[in-house]
Amino acid sequence: MADVNVTVVTMSFQAAEPDRLISVLAKYVLLSRSAPGCRNIDLCASATREGRYLVIEKWESTDAQRAHFDSDEMIEMAASCRDLITAPPEIDLYDGISAHDLI
Repeated sequence: MADVNVTVVTMSFQAAEPDRLISVLAKYVLLSRSAPGCRNIDLCASATREGRYLVIEKWESTDAQRAHFDSDEMIEMAASCRDLITAPPEIDLYDGISAHDLI
């Protein structure tokens, strides 16, 4: 069995215009799911903070994730969000930890 090194990206947005932001993020998620190296991308709405949205991405490698950050989909999403959020998004990178690594 080959080692799988998953890179996880989270992008958190606080909406100034929730309906418009959701449309932009949903389009980004749908288009980006077919990007090379993408394992999955989900869009979540906070259950505790109104207008807060989280995009969770899983990539096969750090290289695939980095290449996507320069993609047309990412650039379009970032430009489209400019007037729809109250502050810059919080972006974080994680290394996936397998439960097998913990044993």
